[in-house]
Amino acid sequence: MTGGDDAKGGGLDWAAAYRKLARLAAETRAATRVDPEREAALLEERARLLARPLDRQSRTGPLLELMHFRAGEQGYALETRFILEVLRVPEQLVPLPGAPDLLRGLTLLHGEVLAVVELSPLFGRAAPTTHGPILVVGSGRPELGLRADAVEEVLVVSRDTLLPPPPVLDTRERTLVSGISRDGIIVLEGEALLGDGRLFFDLSEERIA
Repeated sequence: MTGGDDAKGGGLDWAAAYRKLARLAAETRAATRVDPEREAALLEERARLLARPLDRQSRTGPLLELMHFRAGEQGYALETRFILEVLRVPEQLVPLPGAPDLLRGLTLLHGEVLAVVELSPLFGRAAPTTHGPILVVGSGRPELGLRADAVEEVLVVSRDTLLPPPPVLDTRERTLVSGISRDGIIVLEGEALLGDGRLFFDLSEERIA
């Protein structure tokens, strides 16, 4: 799928990016390795939360299992069913000078090229320049990577406890938000995120021919 901002990328050196990715693939097979200790900790936390008796408030509506992460100064959360992997080797990210702010760069996931994007520009904020883990998201298959500054924890919350998106968000921004937690975490709408054409770019080999 080609995003609306992709037209801005006509001057990008895609050939150079693909050469870097090819060298990356040849140098290491560990580029997309999930940190086993962190993964085990997250699974243990998930099991602990799911085993905990629900309080009265959590029985008021459907429960959501969320991955809480931070990008820039904002906390976000996304349902864990949309998160396939967490990559913790940010140096394996190949930047694309001149790319739109949404496109942070490219990386390899099991030999396939994956675009890594920033969330902040979707909400009118400047894109951070820091490095951090990459959340591989998709519906049944990897579709894109979300760069984060930190992956915090797994949360289990009742949908009914979420506040509605604030009126300061425009219509397009509101479609990406399921709600806001009482401590200010933006809970993303996974299906809307994966359906937003601004986050997808043409990464086919024909693009660089």
